[in-house]
Amino acid sequence: MERAAAIGSGRLERRFPSRREQMALFAREFLKHPKMLGSVVPSSRRMTERLLAPVDWAKARLIVEYGPGIGNISVEVLRRMHPDARLVLFELNADFAAFLRSRIRDPRLIVMHRSAADIGAVLADHGFGLADVVISGIPFSTMPEAVANKIADATRDALRPGGRFLVYQFSPKVADYLAPRFGKVETAFEPLNIPPARLYTATR
Repeated sequence: MERAAAIGSGRLERRFPSRREQMALFAREFLKHPKMLGSVVPSSRRMTERLLAPVDWAKARLIVEYGPGIGNISVEVLRRMHPDARLVLFELNADFAAFLRSRIRDPRLIVMHRSAADIGAVLADHGFGLADVVISGIPFSTMPEAVANKIADATRDALRPGGRFLVYQFSPKVADYLAPRFGKVETAFEPLNIPPARLYTATR
């Protein structure tokens, strides 16, 4: 069953998939692509709350998420976002991208079946400026180093000064890509996640 809520003046409606729908798809895709997903279960609510805590929702107008999967974090972003903000999702898994487009109905949402390395081109193609926040759960520890460097460079360049790159990982490898590119990197640990997650807030 879908949950609906009003946006802004109430003339627009947003619809989100049920937790059961999300979990069923996640389980199927994990069996097919375990290295791409990195975890046997989606991120916990507690981890999501801590990950999103640094966002200034009153001011953020352009938010990007890499590897949204079933959209459990995306939905929480949409619930918090300003009515005039936009959320751009980058999802390489075709089944996930199709699910996000069909089951999350929100006029502020754009779903791209593209690599995170394409963030600069995609934002330019849509006439957007620099992003306020980029969120990522894609596994830097399992991707080729050249790809990881390309994504890290593209993310830094796509963020406005003071913008934040919020990352959750199950390996500390991503720190090697954040430290040389961002002026400030804060770390945290969330044990109540499966598996326990490392959280990074990198500020441009």
